[in-house]
Amino acid sequence: MSQTQALWWASESFWRKTAIWVTAGSFVVLIFLTFDTVKQITAGTKRVPAYANALNHRIDYVFDEKRNFQVPVIGPEEPLFGKKLTEAEAEALVSHGKLTTQAKNCMGCHTLLGNGSYYAPDLTKAWLDPSWGSKEAREQSMVDFLMNPQLAAHNALGRKMPNLKITESEARATVAFLKWMSSIDTNGFPTNFKPIDQADAPAPAAPVAEPVAPAAEAGVGISPAPAQQ
Repeated sequence: MSQTQALWWASESFWRKTAIWVTAGSFVVLIFLTFDTVKQITAGTKRVPAYANALNHRIDYVFDEKRNFQVPVIGPEEPLFGKKLTEAEAEALVSHGKLTTQAKNCMGCHTLLGNGSYYAPDLTKAWLDPSWGSKEAREQSMVDFLMNPQLAAHNALGRKMPNLKITESEARATVAFLKWMSSIDTNGFPTNFKPIDQADAPAPAAPVAEPVAPAAEAGVGISPAPAQQ
């Protein structure tokens, strides 16, 4: 056996051809993955809901036993700021909010979908954060905080968010962007997240007439509490 035949795998020609085939194959795979990624991240697909669908409905975060982590679920109709939007209106509002987060350099402190800085909390599920209190007060609380963070009690200690001079329209658009973000299926990220309680309050029970006590008949006793409005 000649030395040339024994070292065929070490020849320059072999490795040149191998490099060409590997590069060509990787290029084909990259093209496929690019088209598949665009399909996965486009609004209106399975993992990324359409803008209007997210803004006009409640976004819940529930545990999926098959996937073994929490996933976003589109719930009943619950329009943002009480106004039902068309797809074009919702897209424009979300785009305005996204541009606002970029213009104010939010990722200089926060992370979005895990990308950015880790100085401040991740904003992927900020819409579902229980820190906003009740779901009824959440929208206005978020707008107020974005416009005047220095007035928020929870912003007085530790790492503080500065006043970025965000206007009301920018704040409302940012809230829309964050609500839409919370509807994206991120494969369970962030983990161990406890969302705000969005259960509908039970309807008030009908008042039940109670027998009048003898003391009450004599004008003695505690006055009944006024009925809740």
